[in-house]
Amino acid sequence: MNFKTITSFTLALIASTSLVAQKSNKKTQKPNIIYIMSDDHTSQAFGIYGSRLAKLNPTPTLDKIAKEGIIFDNCFVNNSICTPSRASILSGQYSQANGVLDLEGELPMERQYLPIELKKLGYQTALIGKWHLEAQPNFDYYNVLTQHGGQGSYFDPYLTETGMPYAKPDAAKQLGKQYQGHSTDVITDISINWLKNKRDKNKPFVLFHHYKAPHDNFEYAPRYKDYLENVEIPEPASLYDNKNNGSIGTRGVNDALIHDIGSSVSKRNTIRSQGMMLWDKNSVKNSDPNFDPAKKIRDDMSGRDYTHATYQEYLKRYLRCVKGVDDNVARLVAFLKKEGLYDNTIIIYTGDQGFMLGEHDYIDKRWMYEESMRMPFFVRFPEKIKAGLRTDAIINNTDFAPTIIELAGGKAPKQMQGHSFKQILETGKEPKGWQQSTYYRYWMHMAHAHANPAHFGIRTKKYKLIFFYGKYWVDTQDPNADWNKKSWGNRFTFDTPAAWEFYDLSKDPQEMNNAYSDPAYKNIIADLKKQLVSKRKELNEEDGAKFPHIQKVIDAHWND
Repeated sequence: MNFKTITSFTLALIASTSLVAQKSNKKTQKPNIIYIMSDDHTSQAFGIYGSRLAKLNPTPTLDKIAKEGIIFDNCFVNNSICTPSRASILSGQYSQANGVLDLEGELPMERQYLPIELKKLGYQTALIGKWHLEAQPNFDYYNVLTQHGGQGSYFDPYLTETGMPYAKPDAAKQLGKQYQGHSTDVITDISINWLKNKRDKNKPFVLFHHYKAPHDNFEYAPRYKDYLENVEIPEPASLYDNKNNGSIGTRGVNDALIHDIGSSVSKRNTIRSQGMMLWDKNSVKNSDPNFDPAKKIRDDMSGRDYTHATYQEYLKRYLRCVKGVDDNVARLVAFLKKEGLYDNTIIIYTGDQGFMLGEHDYIDKRWMYEESMRMPFFVRFPEKIKAGLRTDAIINNTDFAPTIIELAGGKAPKQMQGHSFKQILETGKEPKGWQQSTYYRYWMHMAHAHANPAHFGIRTKKYKLIFFYGKYWVDTQDPNADWNKKSWGNRFTFDTPAAWEFYDLSKDPQEMNNAYSDPAYKNIIADLKKQLVSKRKELNEEDGAKFPHIQKVIDAHWND
């Protein structure tokens, strides 16, 4: 064998060995994870969820990612408000367990279990964008919005980065470093920069990439000011006729409280309605400095015409913010593909809760109604998840942490109350014994002039049972009780009537008929109450010991 032959053979052997090593490494290498979460991005504002807005095609990039993986049709939040939802996502626990009941709650570093566990598994962790949990993030790297009490600003936002002095977000102070531009663009820029220049490329990474958009006040990037401008946005029928939705818990006796409860699109709510903000000529001065309300609204409009005009403006601004999110996710995907990271990165997308887009003449979230309670959720990872999967399995936001930990090769710690749905991701099928219901509780009560009564309930695949108990979690009748009496727009001392609501979602998916009093459902409702009792006990969500003033209402009205 001559030298040339030996050399060729040696090179071929090296190449073959290298290829085997690469294949072996690919099998053993942990996947990267990018968890993308937008604020208030509701399932109605996608193509994939088939809502009345789907034909507007507001999310082509996100729809494509979703179709390349698995889509969840029954993903729910356990408390539809920013801070508690985020606390549940990071802790894997419900509100009583993690201690974050409302927007003033705080999740200490030692209870941020998800990043703690991911670090143990060898992951480099990063959090970029909206945080809204007061305490310092327990991530290897963070760069988070710290302006306006953690809400952040849509334009030229301030963010606090790892290494800077960390202070709790303050509504009155500009904390951190100011960046120029629209927040959706800025957050994407920072994430791409971290992925390209700041991460340890010898470690797998998990990036929590959180947008402020499309949270109100819906200040979109100026480039979108003409997007949908001449399009008639489809309206929900319940915007004008709410039929038999609700109860005395949401409407008062003989509708006496309809002007007080539930912020509205129309002028129904005299304390907070959407037009109060929208029709201020300065409301989108950074988005469209030439905005002129007089071109869209008139003093002599009928109530219906006013509602129509307000809804159209509301949805267009909201969807312009959504469009900005979709386009920026496209930028992130393009970068991942360019760097060869796309197919070895698990991509998860969700919103921190749902959002009411005029359904039942409601805005914002907080309600246990479908549009507020349902979260968009889909996952792409071609190595393990087949394209085109779709499931109606019930999951909620406490399940995210256990699932992400298992995807990273670990096991959820015992204190987590959620359950991993990794098997559903990989098969599209529910494992034996999988949960058939989800629990919900909104604690705040008549807060921030959105004026939603406190309530809890249970949702199965077919039915929903809600109990409005109508009291703040602090006993405001106790002269020694302490609570934030200065917080804007709160009417914590205003107790509202207790009432039950029941919806047969198989026949009434829009929740237009509260059938609680229908004798045909007597046995079903009785069974749901038993399930609710069991669920509350299992999750340590009972009231007797800590909140006896609430338990008193429950006992008095349980059999109404």
